[in-house]
Amino acid sequence: MTPCWAVLPAAGVGRRMGSAIPKQYLDLAGRLVIDYALELFIEHPRIQGIAVALGAEDGHWEETAYARHPKVLRAPGGPERCHSVLNALNVLPSHAQGDDWVLVHDAARPCLRRADLDRLLETLAEDPVGGLLGIPVRDTMKRADPNHRVASTLDRTSLWHAYTPQMFRLGLLRRALSEALAAGVLVTDDAQAIERLGLAPRLVEGHADNLKITRAEDLPLARFYLEQQGRIGSC
Repeated sequence: MTPCWAVLPAAGVGRRMGSAIPKQYLDLAGRLVIDYALELFIEHPRIQGIAVALGAEDGHWEETAYARHPKVLRAPGGPERCHSVLNALNVLPSHAQGDDWVLVHDAARPCLRRADLDRLLETLAEDPVGGLLGIPVRDTMKRADPNHRVASTLDRTSLWHAYTPQMFRLGLLRRALSEALAAGVLVTDDAQAIERLGLAPRLVEGHADNLKITRAEDLPLARFYLEQQGRIGSC
């Protein structure tokens, strides 16, 4: 099987949380959010190693459960997520080959299911482009005008929520992100960089409980999801 690696951009400061502690380092049922995010990749036999991009002023990483784990590589964080991902990818070539798979996952997304990770790996194993986890949009979607009034209602038939992991070949993703940044485009996810090359990533349906911690109310919801998955005990 083609070797697989993981990348976790973890240099964000979590401005929307309104917390002095970055969201990936918040307490979640007695463990740090990032520990849950790392756990599945650390334990998965297909994942050769994980490159974690950390901010220069990070004072919390050493408190994590996997700070000194042999599968973990450190990379410098950047001003935006796309910079951090590219920095982490640039650490991998001394360990990986250009056609190895890389799975980029949000450090503040602690509820990824092992079954969804396995489905992504299996579905994309022979895919010529790669792809990402997501779920079809179920709510009615509105486009707003500058005054926050409804400008139009979108057809949700072909709309998806984009999740992580997002899985692409190391060489392809490095090229895609490098070209996007050179053009001054700050892509918000890795699939967008691939799309700029004229390629179409595959969407793989996962579960809606793979939420990203962005607001304070997400923490109790994440705890509930982890309890339902059996990853922590119920209160």
